[in-house]
Order: sequence, then C-alpha cells, then structure tokens
Amino acid sequence: MPSSADHPATQPDTIPVRPDERLDEARLAAFLRGRLPGSDQLLTVRQFGGGAANLTYLLDYGAHEYVLRRPPLGPVPKAAHDMAREFRVLSSLWSVYPPAPRAFLFCDDPAIIGASFFVMERRHGVVVRNEMPQAFRTLPDAPQRMAEALVDALVALHAVDYEKIDLGDLGQPEGFVERQVEGWWRRWQQAKTVELPEMQATYDWLLDHLPASPAATLVHNDYKLDNVMLAADDPGQVAAVFDWDMGTLGDPLNDLGALLTYWTRPDDPLPFQLMAMMPLDERFPTRGELAARYAEKSGRDVTSLPFYHALGLFRLTGILAQIYARYVRSQTQDARFAAFGDLMPITAEAALSVANGAWR
Repeated sequence: MPSSADHPATQPDTIPVRPDERLDEARLAAFLRGRLPGSDQLLTVRQFGGGAANLTYLLDYGAHEYVLRRPPLGPVPKAAHDMAREFRVLSSLWSVYPPAPRAFLFCDDPAIIGASFFVMERRHGVVVRNEMPQAFRTLPDAPQRMAEALVDALVALHAVDYEKIDLGDLGQPEGFVERQVEGWWRRWQQAKTVELPEMQATYDWLLDHLPASPAATLVHNDYKLDNVMLAADDPGQVAAVFDWDMGTLGDPLNDLGALLTYWTRPDDPLPFQLMAMMPLDERFPTRGELAARYAEKSGRDVTSLPFYHALGLFRLTGILAQIYARYVRSQTQDARFAAFGDLMPITAEAALSVANGAWR
C-alpha cells in the first residue's frame, strides 16, 4: 500500500480536477472494474495540472495507480489528439524502449467520459517546467546532465526497429516533411483569430526549402523537455517520455527541430524568455550544442537543421492558435490560455527570423 505521502491528496504533481474538466467518476469506475488489476477497489481521481492540450488524470485504487489520457474539451482537428494512435504506439514501444510507459486499455465509447481515452501505467519522477526542481538545485551539473539525457533518449528512440514491434504501418514516411508544412498551414488557417503575415511568408519559405530527409524512423512529433520525466534522484536518467498521440514514422530531424523550438536560454530575446517552458539557466547547453550531441550520437547530418527549427516555430504558432481558439470560444475555461493570443505573433516572427538566418 502507498504511504500517506504518496496519496494523491498530497501528491505535488496532481491537483483537484478542474470543474470544467471533470469526469463521470462513477461511470468510469464501473467501466474499469475488472479490466485492470486492483480496479475492484475504491477509485479516486486527480488531475495532472501541467500540459496545455490533452487532459491527463491520476486513477488511484490505493495499491494500484494508473494514468488516464483523453483529448481536450471541444472540437479538435482531424488526426490531432489521437488516443487510439497513442495507445497503439505505447502498447508496442514499451517492450523495446524503456522510457515509454506501458498502455493497458483503450476505450472509444464516448458514453463513458465524453471522449475516447486510454489507460497506461504510472511512472514516478520529476517533470521539469519553468523552475529547477528542488531535488536538482544542489547539483551544479544538473542542467548539463538533463540535456544530455534528453538528447540521448531521442537518439535511442530513432534507433528503434519499428518493423520488429509491428509499427511499420504507423505512418507514411514518403513526403512526411511536406505534409507537416501543409498540415500545420491548414490548422493555422482553421484556428487563427488574427492575421499574421509572417505565417504566410514562413509557409512559402518552407515549401521553397524542403530538405532531402534521412531514412525514416519512429518520430515522437512533440519532443521537448516537459514531455520527459527524469528520475527523482538523477537528472541524467530519463524515467519516461509522454505525449505520443502524434507519434508516427517520418523524418527524425523533425523531432530535433521540435526540441530546439522549445529550448530557451537567458541570452534569447526577451519575448522568448517570458514564454519559456523550461528554467532560464545559463548552465543549460546551447541549441547548437544539443544539435552537435545529436549528430555525434546518431551519426546523422544536421546541416539542414535551420529548416526544422523554423518548421518547429511555425508549428508552435499553429498549436497556440488551436488552444487559444478553444479558449476564446469558451470550450475551455483554463485561464492559462488567455495569454496565448499575445504569444502567437512572437513565435510567428521567430519562425520567419530563423528562416531568414537572423536568429538561432
């Protein structure tokens, strides 16, 4: 049995479920009863408060804990927030890639909680967001160790033989990058609440500079520091990688570009410091150093990386637009999203700056 310090009521990584994001706990408990070990016990539900898209909940049965994932509230773009895809990836990947949590159950019946969902194992550790976790503050080399572990876990993912785990039909690698550009352009068009000329200019530049992709690998498609959990006693050990709903087969440099997109340092322009999703600490390696480690460990040529960095910022603007649109349409009441309207011009301008070689 977990100690009282481990009970969800006192766990610092969970919060009470937000009022507009509550589940029908009785219906959920009835559905899960007998389908998971320990599910005949009383169910307590808490929410993981981080993240800005898919909703994640802790299911606590006392001696057994699980994590439930479902899409965000309101209409979502086609093929986005795909719980069936995430379930499929994790159902296979956990057996060969230790950072992937094991998935146990998928449900596509909206009558249970109002949307499709899946249940996976719970991992324990530390997710690094805006501040350096207390556990790592006395370790002067913690930022360097985190960064190296993050890159090395990405290299290991890209080395997985996806055919051996029956994921060879997960995606269509041919034309992957062009589909990314076109797909995020469509999503921007559908979600935008303002006109940003930088998005049109970046879209045109991306189409004019499509690179020749390396051999296809498994691609996470949203790889960044706060989608990784580190061991509580070791910032150099990845305990889990989360958010696989866009996982596919494609260009591995797309993941590296995403990592650079969210990587922020104290010498970056002030707007990026203000929207940082990681601690602003000069001890973290530069984006160039991250890219160099990836190139060394993977053996891949990264000279076309500015394209993928620009694509990552272009994509981030689309993501912000989608989330902000849900907020202004009252499809979510999460007040964190009110600021996203001010962030979109910043990320759109940065995407064009990277494309023009003015900012890295």
